[in-house]
Amino acid sequence: MGAGSTAGPSRITIVFDGGSIGNPGDGYGSYVVLGVAGSPRPARITFPGVTTNNQAEYQTLIHALNALLAELRRQEIDPKSVGVDIYSDSQLVVEQVAGRWKVRNADLRPRVEEVRRLLGSFGDWTLRWHSRAESVRWLGH
Repeated sequence: MGAGSTAGPSRITIVFDGGSIGNPGDGYGSYVVLGVAGSPRPARITFPGVTTNNQAEYQTLIHALNALLAELRRQEIDPKSVGVDIYSDSQLVVEQVAGRWKVRNADLRPRVEEVRRLLGSFGDWTLRWHSRAESVRWLGH
């Protein structure tokens, strides 16, 4: 495939979850990307310093989107040729990114803006809420 190629997956799925031990406390996150080369396995990340659950949710999504963009570049796939379906058990993230809920916490605003900027890299995207049980099924926690 050449640069700017439109070959490759047309839909990719991301399932993510983030949290903190103690809220606030040590932050962590997990995500899985389905629909790109390689077998899907959850990626696990930690965040230094004191992190809230909501901060960890956003940081995990940002990490997952950046990782997906890097993989698409590596495969020479134009992100605009790809649609991304994202699933989260955080209703706050889903509703704030979609613009249906206000972002009242000033610390979350730059994270929401970064997620929206990254999502603009793709052809289209959806962000949907799913149950905690679904996150556990995909991510193991």
